[in-house]
Amino acid sequence: MVAAPNKAEVVKFAGGWLFDRVMAGWDVLVLTPDGGDDRPLRILGARPLDLESALSCRFEGPRPQAIAIDAELYGADKRIQDRVLQVLDEGVTEIRLWGEYWSTDGAGGACAVRHRLSAAARAFKAQALGATAVKADRGEVIELFGPGELLRLSRQSRSA
Repeated sequence: MVAAPNKAEVVKFAGGWLFDRVMAGWDVLVLTPDGGDDRPLRILGARPLDLESALSCRFEGPRPQAIAIDAELYGADKRIQDRVLQVLDEGVTEIRLWGEYWSTDGAGGACAVRHRLSAAARAFKAQALGATAVKADRGEVIELFGPGELLRLSRQSRSA
């Protein structure tokens, strides 16, 4: 599952990671509040869902194996924080953050999790970027994420 303020952000910051997960056989859902063209996500093999609809539904069924989320969106929406932290407490295997929020806390660079894009992910991400208005380095081979452990630490500091 991926959550972001818009589809273009997903492609720019997590498109390669997302594509590599799809190619590994994962069912990847992308939650965004923006409607419109789903083509960039479909190029990567993901299924788009409306963020507000997903947040208003009761969470049932299997828990996600991995979550990638825009850190600013995470920081701005208590509902998202609660859902992500609930899944984290239940033992989700992987949580990744991207964006300025996690990287400016003084630990971002040191804690960065690097995902090396496959050759296919680079090619499909370039096509997906072409379907958006986002300008990005189409030759990048690594996407950087903050680890979910930052969320666990954040939760501990809030409850203390």
